[in-house]
Amino acid sequence: MDKDTTPPYLSLFAALSYGTASMAMVFINKAVVMEYAYSMTLLTLQQLATALLIHFGRVMGWTRAKALNVDTAKKLVLVSLFYNANVAFALASLKGVNIPMYIAIKRLTPLAVLIAGLFYKKGKHSKQVILSVSLTAAGVMIAALGDFSFDLPGYTMALISVFFQTMYLVLVERSGAEDGLSSIEIMFYNSLLSLPFLVFLIIVTGEFPSSLSLLYAKSASVYFFVMFILSLVMGIILNYTMFLCTIVNSALTTTIVGVLKGVGSTTLGFFLLGGVQVHFLNVSGLVINTLGGLWYSLAKYQEKLKRTAIPR
Repeated sequence: MDKDTTPPYLSLFAALSYGTASMAMVFINKAVVMEYAYSMTLLTLQQLATALLIHFGRVMGWTRAKALNVDTAKKLVLVSLFYNANVAFALASLKGVNIPMYIAIKRLTPLAVLIAGLFYKKGKHSKQVILSVSLTAAGVMIAALGDFSFDLPGYTMALISVFFQTMYLVLVERSGAEDGLSSIEIMFYNSLLSLPFLVFLIIVTGEFPSSLSLLYAKSASVYFFVMFILSLVMGIILNYTMFLCTIVNSALTTTIVGVLKGVGSTTLGFFLLGGVQVHFLNVSGLVINTLGGLWYSLAKYQEKLKRTAIPR
């Protein structure tokens, strides 16, 4: 579906669905990782479950996704590469960067997407979009000043992760628009192409076979089993809503939704998780960040209303 002809309500639904799924995924994954530390193995199983479900759905006729095409797979190799590089560097950065600062650094992605868009898009963003994204980034930096613990390797890997996430989202947007791929089809190719890379990682990092042994031992716990299954299911839902939001809206919209999700997750974390000190800089930065995201959302919604109102 073309972005210009997509009904505004569908664009809003896609953005809200992605934000909700992404926020839920944060807490579900945390519950699993607290008992099962092998995060790369968890990601591998999520991607395997996604690929198998889509393939089974296509065979049973539940989805109109096209069969695997080698030429299309070749075009999406970079998408998968950037996706996995983003995840790998993000996980590595968490060893030296605390969670609040990690979220703050990742919130710089919308600004990076905006800058990247100048190199591959013919059109220019409106002043409202530029100012709102800049306001969002300013809020991130103000909030960061309130909880700043510098670790050069960790910060470097987090910033590299932002770069790969930016390239990944831009490529997803272009693949969906130029190759006519649906969100489910991009999900399938991304999951399938990710598996060799992820299997290589869990072997090299030493997670395998210890991760499978621990998974088998933990499966006797009903709580862990339920949360683990929820994690696999939510991984599929999150990927689908992310690709849908990127195709129906834009890479920039997807990253702004991610920023607002981060604000929601952080706010809930103050009440549900504890251990976070509240002070002026943190609160001020989060408020500015949220206002920038809301401003951007309003500006993009108004632009879409104007485009759909123009007769073709």
